[in-house]
Amino acid sequence: QVQLVEAGGGLVQAGGSLRLSCAASGRSFSDYAMGWFRQAPGKEREFVAAISRSGGSTYYVDSVKGRFTISRDNAKNTVYLQMNSLKPEDTAVYYCNAWTAFTTDQAMDVKGTSWDYWGQGTQVTVSS
Repeated sequence: QVQLVEAGGGLVQAGGSLRLSCAASGRSFSDYAMGWFRQAPGKEREFVAAISRSGGSTYYVDSVKGRFTISRDNAKNTVYLQMNSLKPEDTAVYYCNAWTAFTTDQAMDVKGTSWDYWGQGTQVTVSS
């Protein structure tokens, strides 16, 4: 079992920055890939970013490339999502998740069906 707890959400003006963090516990952190999804009201869940077990490979949805950066600290069992140049359309609940079976020779699952564990989510609101 893996427990995930997100932090760092909040209200920010357009153009501002936030850093989300997600602390993991319950299993060796470096055994699984980590990712972030988001869901805005009335919209489907959307893949945002992911990072491989070692941190050597990262993946992003096109809409956040160049603005968001995912990173992980395996010594602290924590994954981060640095979000810069935020836009009102980034407003959503952001979920941290873990994929225990992922390897870098696989295609990234952007639908979320392969991801084993999910956090409770943290609200990010970007005002215009």
